[in-house]
Amino acid sequence: MSQRFKKNLVLLILFVFPVLTYLFFASGVNNFARLPIVKEKISEIEVINQPQVRLKNKITVLGYWGHLTQEMQVQAFNLKEIIYSRFNGFKDFQFVMFIDDKALEEAQRLIQILSNRDDQTGFSNWHFIPVSLQEMTQHHASLNTPRLLDDKGSTPYVYIIDKKLNLRGRDDPKKGEKVFGYDAQSIVELSDKMVDDVKVLLAEYRLALKEKSPNNEITE
Repeated sequence: MSQRFKKNLVLLILFVFPVLTYLFFASGVNNFARLPIVKEKISEIEVINQPQVRLKNKITVLGYWGHLTQEMQVQAFNLKEIIYSRFNGFKDFQFVMFIDDKALEEAQRLIQILSNRDDQTGFSNWHFIPVSLQEMTQHHASLNTPRLLDDKGSTPYVYIIDKKLNLRGRDDPKKGEKVFGYDAQSIVELSDKMVDDVKVLLAEYRLALKEKSPNNEITE
C-alpha cells in the first residue's frame, strides 16, 4: 500500500466519518426530541380552596398518595432528591399529589421533614390536593393505566403530565409495552428513566418556544 493511498484513506476517514456521524444522529432527532404521549386529555383538577393549582399549562409530576402512610415518606424523599430538587427551577414545573381529605396535617408534616433535610429547597411548587377516595379513584381512572390504586387510594407510581393534559411516558423495548408511570420506590428507575424523560419534555417545550420566538426560552 503506497504512502499516497494511505494518506488519501486517512483524509477520507477524517472528512467522511464526521458527516456520517452527523447524519446518523440527525436521523434520530424525532426519536429523542419528543416524549411519547401514552394517554391524551386526562382530567383536570378543580380544588375550591386551591384555585391556582391546575394541570393545564403546567409540566406536572402527578401522584396519588391516599392516606399518606409512612411508606410515602421514602417515596417523597426519593422524588425530592432525584426529581424535584433538580427541576424545580424550571418555569411551569410542579408536583401535584392527591391525598385523602383527612391527611392534610400529615402532608404538612411531610413537607417539614423534607425541608429539614435541605433548607435550600422551596416547596411552593409541590402541591397536595385533599380529595375523597372516590374523587381520587375517578381522576386516576382518567389516566387509563394498567395499574389500580390500593384500598387507601395510593400507588407508588408517579406520572408526567404535559401542558395539554396528556400523559407522557416511553416505549419499553424489553417488555414490548409503554411505560405509564415511574416507581417512586425505585431510586434506579427515577434516576435512569424519569430524569431523562423529564429532561426530554422540558427540552421539547424549550425547542417549541425557540421556534416561536428566538428570544423566549424556558428558564431555570
